[in-house]
Amino acid sequence: MNLGDLPLGPLERALVDSLQRLDPAASPVVLASAALLCMALDKGDVCLPLARLAGQRPWGEHAFCLPALAEWQAQLEASVLVGGDGDFTPLILDHGRLYLARYQAYERQLAEQLLSRAADLPVVDEAQLSESLSRLFAFNALSQAGQQPDWQRLAAAQAVRRKLAVISGGPGTGKTTTVVRLLAALLEQPGGERLAIGLAAPTGKAAARMAEAIRNAKADLPVSAAIKAALPEEARTLHRLLGSRGDSPQVRHHAANPLALDVLVVDEASMVDLALMAKLIDALPASARLILLGDKDQLCAVEAGAVFAELCEGRGFDAQAAADLQRLTGQQVPVAEPSSKLGDAVVLLTHSHRFAGDSGIGELARRINGGDGAGTLKLLQEQRSDLAWNAQPTPADLLERLDQGYAPYLAAAKTGDPAATFAAFNDFRALCAQREGAWGVAGINEELEARIKRRSQVASRERWYVGRPIMVRQNDYALGLFNGDIGICLQTDHGLRVFFEGEEGFRPFAPARLPSHDSAFAMTVHKSQGSEFREVLLVLPEQPSPLLSRSLFYTGITRAKHKVAIWGLAPRLAEAVNTRAERAAGLAERLARDSLEAPAPVAGGQGQLDLF
Repeated sequence: MNLGDLPLGPLERALVDSLQRLDPAASPVVLASAALLCMALDKGDVCLPLARLAGQRPWGEHAFCLPALAEWQAQLEASVLVGGDGDFTPLILDHGRLYLARYQAYERQLAEQLLSRAADLPVVDEAQLSESLSRLFAFNALSQAGQQPDWQRLAAAQAVRRKLAVISGGPGTGKTTTVVRLLAALLEQPGGERLAIGLAAPTGKAAARMAEAIRNAKADLPVSAAIKAALPEEARTLHRLLGSRGDSPQVRHHAANPLALDVLVVDEASMVDLALMAKLIDALPASARLILLGDKDQLCAVEAGAVFAELCEGRGFDAQAAADLQRLTGQQVPVAEPSSKLGDAVVLLTHSHRFAGDSGIGELARRINGGDGAGTLKLLQEQRSDLAWNAQPTPADLLERLDQGYAPYLAAAKTGDPAATFAAFNDFRALCAQREGAWGVAGINEELEARIKRRSQVASRERWYVGRPIMVRQNDYALGLFNGDIGICLQTDHGLRVFFEGEEGFRPFAPARLPSHDSAFAMTVHKSQGSEFREVLLVLPEQPSPLLSRSLFYTGITRAKHKVAIWGLAPRLAEAVNTRAERAAGLAERLARDSLEAPAPVAGGQGQLDLF
């Protein structure tokens, strides 16, 4: 077989060429396997599961066919390019999954460190903890309503009693409220006043929202002034926390140079990929507590891995854990034997304070997550006040609707008031499943901008005009601007300036100073994660798309606080609900195993596997 005949991209060809230089006698099957693995990583998979592809033609238009599973595995095992767990080879075959060595090391290391952290129980003053929880959650809506159990209280209890806590919940389930109260409970433990607490999130936007939410939530806490003062108010991006070095995969903080923290809280953890999570755990001292907040049903990270979702698999409280929690919290705790060794470290918040029982958005979210395609379409036909569905959209109608939706925002922009303009911009937002095409971010932004420029008598060649919203595409630590940050162009006494929300008001920048950016009337659902808008218009592609999935649909609609309008053909909606995006990985299995293998460490120190 001539690999040159296969439709490989530049990255796949570069990997194959590298492997051929290492082993000129490498078989076509091994090289094709590496190319397929590279393609899988690009789609977000961590590894290539052999059983899923064995005996198939991976490039349908080409005659090349993969061997049967046993033969395929035998050919890989015979290659000098492929090793087992702990070997120093470019490719690793581990439990029927083919990895690039670096990703296999990340996954193995992460599993081992998570299990070690989960098994190391801190010393806790249970009497003080019980009193703290009773006081901090006394006015919780669920407690007052007599609903059992109060999962927020249970999550706080576990976060104090464990060095690892994973708290998952949808929009409005009170993750920030819970974390503020649990941090207060931690600070009230003996010696708690000395704790060094860090707050972090994957993006600058998420970090800023997290810090603001905690500052607001701690104001009404029934705790002493000293405890309130000890609660952190600043949050950093994970890359900044770890000390990322430009385009290098290496970071400043690692096991040999750990973070100076006793507690680390990470928000929007579902957006954290495998490599970043492995580096984070490696850099966190073994004695420190780690608290991960996220939504297991949201879209996964852009890069490879679905770490947070895998951590949430197999959760549950065994009889002993349930009894301990009931004694501490007074809550009736259901017993469910966990299938993961992290089981009782994971708590799922289920009650949404944003979406009431009669909320159409809340019900739609439940039906989407349940995979109920028929029920989803039926609900959208009921004409709920907070739901709208255009089942026969056209580009012209979409453009007209967006023009209407953004009219109040553009009017606010003309006043030059940043606060009023940002508030108006967050009232309405268009979200797309994809970037390209007439139904994608690029096409919509281009058409809408052209229309706005014509009406405002702005020359088509002019990039900047009053009301132009932009999204930053790359981090610029010197300016304090980060990937995903939103800026708005306004007129000032010094000419056009682009304003960004900051912790102490709005920061203006000359357009020429900005890092790489795009116009942002429409944004992808991926980029909207963690954001909230009063009304959302979700645009689905006209043709079938591999991007359409249950998690994308759910994430898109739950960005809306009051109303969501869906523009998409019925078949596309059904495809989205029925497509569960599952990423190939082995983390959940490693966490569920009775015992972990303990291979000898690979020599070479940090970064020895950075090439592969």
